Amino acid sequence: MTARVGVVTFPGSLDDGDAARAVRLAGAEPVRLWHADPQLHGVDAVVLPGGFSYGDYLRCGAIARFAAVMETIVDAARAGLPVLGICNGFQILCEAHLLPGALTRNQHLHFRNRDQVLRIESAGTAWTNAFQPGQEVLIPVKNGEGCYVADAATLDQLEAEGRVVARYVGNPNGSQRDIAAITNSAGNVVGIMPHPEHAVEELTGPSLDGLGFFTSALKHLVGTAA
Repeated sequence: MTARVGVVTFPGSLDDGDAARAVRLAGAEPVRLWHADPQLHGVDAVVLPGGFSYGDYLRCGAIARFAAVMETIVDAARAGLPVLGICNGFQILCEAHLLPGALTRNQHLHFRNRDQVLRIESAGTAWTNAFQPGQEVLIPVKNGEGCYVADAATLDQLEAEGRVVARYVGNPNGSQRDIAAITNSAGNVVGIMPHPEHAVEELTGPSLDGLGFFTSALKHLVGTAA
């Protein structure tokens, strides 16, 4: 049976179509989810895409966390549903307290848009099991508020528990400890600031490295169903 992966659209989402395409290329069925609809329509995993949800008013992701669909996603994620937050989706996961820390203004105060090398630190999550620890991947980054910050105790805990999923090789935004992606303690929720959905086709991407994040979810779902 083909896995069904929900892709949420908020007002201001930009990359929901790209995320749905990446899901399809990975071999799953993308299911479009609307921010005002609390139903997840039987999906097996969820992607929160990049963009500027609700115009980034207050703080990035601060309003989106109160969307009807997010109330359902938070409960489902805590029960084990795989959830990937990309860029603005990462910000929403932090605002919803599914992940610790926050994403703040880039230290250099400029929007950064470039192809970015990442080093995979953890292959033990629902979204990174297709990689090897230490593997370097090339995927685009595009953000103005992508600087990951947390207090020292939280950063130490993330390190100690192996919850830093990926680091920048050449930090583009000043993120503490070069953190580009983190996971929750269960490994089913991952937030990543760069955009794997933009590195899934030879024609448009700098690589095919982003596809591994989506095929990882399918592998995870097969493993949990076995």
